[in-house]
Amino acid sequence: MRRRRAWRRSVTLLVVLVIGVVGVVVALDRVTGGSTLTARCAAINDGTSWFLSPAQAGNAALLAGTAERRGLPARAVTIGIATALQESKLLNIDYGDRDSVGLFQQRPSQGWGTVEQIMDPVYSTNAFYDGLVKVAGYEELEITVAAQRVQRSGFPDAYAQHEARSRAWASALTGNSPAALTCELGPAESAGGADAVQARLQRDYGEVPTSVGPDGTVVVAAGALSDGDADDDARLGWALAQWSVAVAGELELDAVATADQVWTRAEAAWAPSGTAPLPPGDVRLTLAPG
Repeated sequence: MRRRRAWRRSVTLLVVLVIGVVGVVVALDRVTGGSTLTARCAAINDGTSWFLSPAQAGNAALLAGTAERRGLPARAVTIGIATALQESKLLNIDYGDRDSVGLFQQRPSQGWGTVEQIMDPVYSTNAFYDGLVKVAGYEELEITVAAQRVQRSGFPDAYAQHEARSRAWASALTGNSPAALTCELGPAESAGGADAVQARLQRDYGEVPTSVGPDGTVVVAAGALSDGDADDDARLGWALAQWSVAVAGELELDAVATADQVWTRAEAAWAPSGTAPLPPGDVRLTLAPG
């Protein structure tokens, strides 16, 4: 009798657990339209999609924006992303081998700065580029060689495994591969804010002219960063547009437009905007509503 009662209790508990799991799945289906969504971003190169998480994409965007701010070439961004992927998986972590911390696993004991400084991704990114620009001819060097001369890692050959992914992301984030970077995100959790957009732009790119329309859209004049060449205006427009997509989850953006193309959170892809093209270099950001 006791065994039978224990068996019945076990069956009852199992049924309750199954019902609970089914209820969670149903709730997720309702939120995501019938499928469980994993937020992710991708840079496409030669038909291959190279994925990063939104957090990783945001850090890649910082590396690209900082390089543009400093006048560094796309090759520097490729080397920076590959190095950070190997050292920290492109995440700003507060742990590592011995006293290593941050995006590049820089060590306070090796003169990279204090823990607080290195944990600031802006500081650590500039510290990495400070070292890279001292490497003579780094643009022509293999990634493993250039990265190792800055990092002095115990595993110098490991950087090479990230080259294809890093090149795809660097090319998109520097505007050399238009409409190549997309993000799949769920619905915005809150309203976007123009102040947050301007603050992040200031952090990554420096002073970039922006204007906020009566409908809440933010127009970024990326062409102001160029040397006046029309092609460079267009490149910068795509660089900043794809930077915006990479940080769309953080900034709660619903749409990003440049030239005659638009990326939307709903479609998670670039498509013709169906409206008059924006001036070369301009990027229009649509904030998620409240």
